[in-house]
Amino acid sequence: MGFLSSRLSRIKPSPTIAMTGRAADLRAQGRSIIGLSAGEPDFDTPAHICEAAKAAIDAGHTRYTAVDGTPSLKRAICDKFARENGLEYAPSQITVGTGGKQILFNALMATLDEGDEVIIPAPYWVSYPDMVLLAGGSPVIVECDQHQGFRLTPEDLEGAITPRTKWLILNSPSNPSGAGYDHAAMQALTDVLLRHPRVWVLADDIYEHLVFDGFEFVTPAQVEPRLKDRVLTMNGVSKAYAMTGWRIGYGAAPEALIGAMAKLQSQSTSNPCSISQYAAEAALTGPQDYIGESRAAFQRRRDLVVAGLNACPGIDCPVPQGAFYVYPSIAGLIGKTSAARTMLADDEAFANALLDESGVAVVFGAAFGLSPHFRISYATGDAHLVEAIGRIRQFCESCN
Repeated sequence: MGFLSSRLSRIKPSPTIAMTGRAADLRAQGRSIIGLSAGEPDFDTPAHICEAAKAAIDAGHTRYTAVDGTPSLKRAICDKFARENGLEYAPSQITVGTGGKQILFNALMATLDEGDEVIIPAPYWVSYPDMVLLAGGSPVIVECDQHQGFRLTPEDLEGAITPRTKWLILNSPSNPSGAGYDHAAMQALTDVLLRHPRVWVLADDIYEHLVFDGFEFVTPAQVEPRLKDRVLTMNGVSKAYAMTGWRIGYGAAPEALIGAMAKLQSQSTSNPCSISQYAAEAALTGPQDYIGESRAAFQRRRDLVVAGLNACPGIDCPVPQGAFYVYPSIAGLIGKTSAARTMLADDEAFANALLDESGVAVVFGAAFGLSPHFRISYATGDAHLVEAIGRIRQFCESCN
């Protein structure tokens, strides 16, 4: 009998964190490394949010709070959903966790039994399948390739639903592809879901405000109100307000699910950081100018990266609608050999060779369930991006 739980064998370490760690190790050895693997804005948290946190400390708000969020933060979240998404929720239908990841984890742990199925469109955020597996469920991966814009079609959704389906996880705009579902595309999916009343929807809206070229964000419960009683809408402050380290995510759902998630959280982390909750409240209720400014910067970076990658031999980079990632194809490089004589048999070999030979850290597509691709996060400075694209182009030109 082993000491470690057998459930750990179901999952693997996060590939994005692993690549970031490997890049850090090489940097520590004195190598010139440009990291494009982490999904974290490089901007500072807006000043008024930081000031609210300092004021909370000065006021002595350093004790335990309610398990799943302070009443004032929950009211601010309700106001956010009403103002931005046309969704009406009561505070009893809101949960606050230590980042968006905990909201997702709590929901799956609170609802999945052995063998329950969760539909996950690929490419997907790396943690979705492992969370499902850890909760005892079965991920049902539906490939959504570049030719369909990396988006799930209603036909593929219909074909993936079985009597064991409990959830569909829908991330728009998407990590890693940046693909978004407009109103018509979302409506086509919700029409399918109306025919399957046992299937719930986990809407990961964390990149809601990072959309480009006039793309209009929508969320499933907003598009189809008849689905609201079986939708968990998850969001957070990490990406929109550059608050990744503050660790605040939130969700809205029917009271029964919110209560089950709070029960689980009460026996795990308990409340999120009290100071971070006051900062998140300031983010949601204070000036919103930062969002437009950061969106403009990210769109400029997106255009720079897409143009640069499409000038690289063997790379085909589509234009994403949102988030701060691109997910280019390297089908034209598979089977070639790098300058250091590394065979590029797949996208993982490509990513490792690129890091070893050119000092650019990216994440290989297999980590996200769809190959042959790789993901770049352009949430870093323009100068770093220009240098990185130059190195990638030189690497590709040297392959034969």
